[in-house]
Amino acid sequence: MSAAAAKKGSVSHPARRSRSGPLAGLPKALRSEVERLGSADIMVGIPSYRNAATIGHVVRAAHAGLVQYFPDLRPVLVNADAGSPDGTQRVVVETESPDYIASILLVRPRNRLRRISLTYPEVDGVGGKGAALRTLFQIARALQVQALVVVDSDLRSIGPEWIELLAGPILKGGFDYTTPLYSRHKFDGTITNTVTYPLTRALYGLRIRQPIGGDFGVSGDLIDHYLAQDDWTPDVSKFGIDIWMTTTAVAGGFAVCQARLGAKVHDPKDPGADLGPMFSQVVSTALRLTERHDDRWLRVTGSRDVPAYGFERIVDPLPLDVDVGRLLRSFAAGASDHADAWAEIGVLAGVDRLIALAADAGAVAEAGAAATFTFPDETWVRVVYGSLLAHHRRRLSDERLIEALVPLYFGRVASHVLETGPLDDEAAEAVVERQAGAYEALKPELVAAWRADPAPPGGPAAGTEADA
Repeated sequence: MSAAAAKKGSVSHPARRSRSGPLAGLPKALRSEVERLGSADIMVGIPSYRNAATIGHVVRAAHAGLVQYFPDLRPVLVNADAGSPDGTQRVVVETESPDYIASILLVRPRNRLRRISLTYPEVDGVGGKGAALRTLFQIARALQVQALVVVDSDLRSIGPEWIELLAGPILKGGFDYTTPLYSRHKFDGTITNTVTYPLTRALYGLRIRQPIGGDFGVSGDLIDHYLAQDDWTPDVSKFGIDIWMTTTAVAGGFAVCQARLGAKVHDPKDPGADLGPMFSQVVSTALRLTERHDDRWLRVTGSRDVPAYGFERIVDPLPLDVDVGRLLRSFAAGASDHADAWAEIGVLAGVDRLIALAADAGAVAEAGAAATFTFPDETWVRVVYGSLLAHHRRRLSDERLIEALVPLYFGRVASHVLETGPLDDEAAEAVVERQAGAYEALKPELVAAWRADPAPPGGPAAGTEADA
């Protein structure tokens, strides 16, 4: 347990596995390369796929950050790629030599940066971001690093200071997990704004603003804890990894802080066109973790701020366009496509209320008067809590539950975009905070319903297989 965690009176952690143990599950050639590296003090990991256009900048920024802020530590940079056909791995290996870093920083590196680029193996036949991170965790443990920093490969806003901001709290402050604190466009991060931030805050009592941020720092102890877990699922091997890491760290009593990184400029995604699979994997993982850690969150009331590291940055993020009409039409179609499942999800919100909202969305989309549609905070919170209860009671398969939840999420996002469109960033953030307050205020309803209806043993309840 870290010093910071001990000061907070956190629970003791189970015995750690040896950090110098074998790299089980990795190809022999990769094991040999890692063994050749020996050990390191700090590691930067970059998962990637088809990022040849951007990853060179990320590598240069990481290298400069390691030299400028951690000159006495032995650094290594590892790119875990999904087999990109565009030369991503070649860019990592061929990016400028240390002479470039010396010329821009006016300092000669004291320790040579060792770099490797690899094609990561799948986990039980499943590949994705989580599988890449698992490989990075295994390598970091084998190298016995004190801190691992992971950054996205499509970043355009990363600077050398990001490495210090993400690793500094671990190396200097005794924290185990550094999550990012971004300046994001008010339409960006819809899964975070509507689900993962307010849900994590209400359940576990910590105001972690970006629990699925993508860029983070991890201590050696927390890496050991991650690799010791027995709940790695296919969704965790994909986009479920971020909420899994945050929840596992919090539930394990590890010390968490945030780093002010400024604006995150990367490849943006329209929630209606691009985020369906990500939403499914993230929320499916969150549902399962809520069940796994109910002994932890059922007794939590209220919430508290999480320490933030770094100077506050005032940066305007890039604008983002959202197709609200598509979101509204998808929500409206959900009433007929998922009526039976909505009856389970709507146990707290009222299924008739959900169907009426869907009808309103369809009418607004048809008329083109989109600004008239509102999906109330309290109704949305009850939808999320109802989904947790539906999973807990096992009356729907997870696949059916998530399929039915997606159009409701689209409706909530459409409402958020329409409400915050005329607002400045500060006012838009107040809307997110208002919703988070609703999550906390309505948590007693979830707790009472959860305790009143214990989960049945085994898998989904009888009669639900037809819903799969």
